[in-house]
Amino acid sequence: MSGSQWRKFKGVDGSALSEARLQAHYALQWLARTSRAYAAPRPNDHHTNLGWDDAVGGLTTHALPQGTVLGLKISDLTLVLWERSRLALAPGMEPVLGPVLEPVLGPALGLEERRDAEIRQWLGRHLSGSGLDAQALDAASPYRMPEHPIGRGAPYGAAGLSEALADLVAWFGNANRVLGETRQRIVGRGIDAPPVRCWPHHFDLDSLISLGSVAAARTIGIGFSPGDEYYDQPYFYVSCYPPPDVAVLPALPPLGHWHTHHFTAAVAVAERIVETDNQQAETEAFLGAATDILIPRA
Repeated sequence: MSGSQWRKFKGVDGSALSEARLQAHYALQWLARTSRAYAAPRPNDHHTNLGWDDAVGGLTTHALPQGTVLGLKISDLTLVLWERSRLALAPGMEPVLGPVLEPVLGPALGLEERRDAEIRQWLGRHLSGSGLDAQALDAASPYRMPEHPIGRGAPYGAAGLSEALADLVAWFGNANRVLGETRQRIVGRGIDAPPVRCWPHHFDLDSLISLGSVAAARTIGIGFSPGDEYYDQPYFYVSCYPPPDVAVLPALPPLGHWHTHHFTAAVAVAERIVETDNQQAETEAFLGAATDILIPRA
């Protein structure tokens, strides 16, 4: 985290935010494709997850060969490449972006009115210049994306979505902050909680915590989704698997409710958050209460 402050929301424009989310989700797949092609493999596809960076206003890959990092600036859907030689790399740190590293802007491509074939050509050309095999970008995705004209060859068209994309940036920035703080509280209890990262399949920020033995582990996910097939709006969640019987669990703060369709989680949706007097405090209280319920103290 880069120490950003919570950005207060005045409302949720559902249709515009949904369209902005879908276009950003498709743009994000270029980071996912690049990571699958070149990043050093890690268990459970961890090499494909992405980090939020407030300085960029978007997401960035893990370091690729030659120290290359690919990022997506969400506010205007721009892909940006950085190189190791252009990063002020701190000792002992891998080249991810942030205020400590002070990245210098490298080659960039705005996606407005561009189709995937043109984006592939641009990215392949620049990665080939770093000694990478551009054809590795053409491997099929292991998952299906939500339906959208971009997936059928249409160009990106974010020109009329600037306000919604700015809101999307604010939601992710706020979420990265409060989820990171929630994770730190859990770590302070002696529980191993991995860093909050973005998973390109679902486009959510999440820290997935395993409790108990490997054979019978219970998992808790603390996260944020910008919207999906369950809620067409941003929401925070604390999920649990195997699913508990929510009928016997304590009540959540008024901001939240228990979701049980296809997955079990405490959920707080955007339209409830924007109505509160203190959005940050209420969201933090929700996350704290939900984690205390699902990760009982010894």
